[in-house]
Amino acid sequence: MPVFPADNWWNVDISSAPVDTGSASYISYIGSTRRPHPDFGGEESPGSTAIYGFPYVIVNGSQPKQAVTFEYWDESDGVDSTGKSVPFYPIPTQAITQPHWIEGGAAGNVDQRGESDRHLLIIDCTNRYLYELYNVYYSSSQSKWLAGSGAFFDMKRNNRRPEGWTSADASGLAIFPGLIRYDEAANSAVPEINHALRVTVRATNGYVFPASHRAGSTAGALPLGARLRLKRSVNGVDPALRTSDPISRKIFRAMQKYGLIVADNGSDMYISGTFDVRWNNSVLNPAFSTLSASDFEVVQLGWKPPAATAPTLSSVSASPNPVTGGRSATGTVTLSAVAPTGGAIVALASASSAFSVPASVTVAQGARSASFPITTAATSTATTGTLSATYAGVRQTTAFTVNPSSQSLPSLSIGNVAIGEGNSGTRTATFTVRLSAPSASNVTYTIATANNSAAAGTDYVARSLGGQTITAGQTTRTFTVTVNGDTSRESNESFYVRLSSVSGATVAAGQATGVILNDDGPTLSIGDVSVSEGNSGTKLATFTVRLSQASSSNVTYSIATRNGSAAAGSDYVARSLTGQTITAGQTSRTFAVTINGDQARENNETFLVSLSAPRGATVFDSQAQGLITNDD
Repeated sequence: MPVFPADNWWNVDISSAPVDTGSASYISYIGSTRRPHPDFGGEESPGSTAIYGFPYVIVNGSQPKQAVTFEYWDESDGVDSTGKSVPFYPIPTQAITQPHWIEGGAAGNVDQRGESDRHLLIIDCTNRYLYELYNVYYSSSQSKWLAGSGAFFDMKRNNRRPEGWTSADASGLAIFPGLIRYDEAANSAVPEINHALRVTVRATNGYVFPASHRAGSTAGALPLGARLRLKRSVNGVDPALRTSDPISRKIFRAMQKYGLIVADNGSDMYISGTFDVRWNNSVLNPAFSTLSASDFEVVQLGWKPPAATAPTLSSVSASPNPVTGGRSATGTVTLSAVAPTGGAIVALASASSAFSVPASVTVAQGARSASFPITTAATSTATTGTLSATYAGVRQTTAFTVNPSSQSLPSLSIGNVAIGEGNSGTRTATFTVRLSAPSASNVTYTIATANNSAAAGTDYVARSLGGQTITAGQTTRTFTVTVNGDTSRESNESFYVRLSSVSGATVAAGQATGVILNDDGPTLSIGDVSVSEGNSGTKLATFTVRLSQASSSNVTYSIATRNGSAAAGSDYVARSLTGQTITAGQTSRTFAVTINGDQARENNETFLVSLSAPRGATVFDSQAQGLITNDD
């Protein structure tokens, strides 16, 4: 979880960086048997003020700024040219009296400057700014904050301190990006800790890049800014495998790939992390003790990664190629090197009416390739066109072929749903995705909610699923959306459910509306139906009339067919019923319409089914469409 750009010194991969010629001597100075120590954890004892590790504070951009009076004002941010403090640091007032806001644990109005470094780390999440203070104390008698030094970092940029300047750390580096955070270490969904770790040693000698400040001149000691790296192999064995604890092993892997940066004088091989009561030091301490300083090597002092080569466009490709018209394909653009900061925008174009592509695709920063959708149309003959991509003046092309389908593809649709919100808890709105006819192969699609007048998080729970499949031979699949109940008096609200990236079917109705009813009683609706006509005999098109919620009394209505482009008698059998009842406690009833098969070559045809004369409910959707697909 890097908090600066990917090419920041905290975030670069050093696994292939050269070893310094003085590595063995530096390790010997530390002491080859010295064990690394996790300098982080929770409370010293349950409920205590004293803590292990660095706490940090997250504020938004509107947090009021406070002036801080500095001891080392000439190397601090937040002062004018005369050293006078100005309102600059967004320190919450709670930090004055509440514990666990400042390193060491005691509240800001407790003077412990002589006992610990008393760092205060603040993150403005709105602007992605980082503020760090050293040796903090709030003087109640003076009604102001005091500190040794303070530094500001824009986490969207690589802003190194001026040469000779300190920060809140002796090295002049930011502290927060080098801390191990519990959520990145313990979350199995996060594959790696992708940044270097902050480490202290007992003495230092000058500084090297990326540090900007010295804290000592002890002969034989490492300089501030030096990088230590856990070896990949010690006596033929990977030292990261000495522990079975997954959290510790993930930390060790970060030591191998991103290393440790010497940031301050302190205890030898003390590795920094955040204060978090979820840390389990009874597991971490034994795991760290399986390592020793001799398992580490010093990376070449002042090492910088080689300058990135500006990428060019290497290729554009499509898969599958050829593809049957109406089915989707995936295109891929590949660069010669990783995309720069901000990503690489590759322009796309298609020279055929048989397929289309987006105007562009972005290769993410640090990546070399990106994929994009290719949408195809049904064709009567095989059609080959040129798919092209252009980046930085380089154009690459590939031939892409769309073949005619051997049989008509079924159509995919999704029906509207109405549901009462309830006064509390949650309810489930169930949408049905339907095929007009079973397919001989799987049909896949992506489905996702989108706001309309209803807002995700407040009125319903947003949901998005890719790779949804209606398996060969089946015709439906459901998609559920959680609706949140409340007692607010409000109008009915709605959200959308949309289909995209459909493969194996055409799209008849790609968007449904979910209506959240404000508990004014049940509503009545009827959903669309699609059925193939067949070559002879008859089939049934079964429509479902639904209530948004069960009623405590019977709900009655009338229902009848009427012509669209399909004609009663020849294409379907007209039907009209009155006094239809959904009994109390039930939520649906079906209505079947007979479809007549024939062998006439004709277009798809439609008829309508309408609801009228409702009693016991209001009508949300009074009309459904019956689609008769031509399979001749």
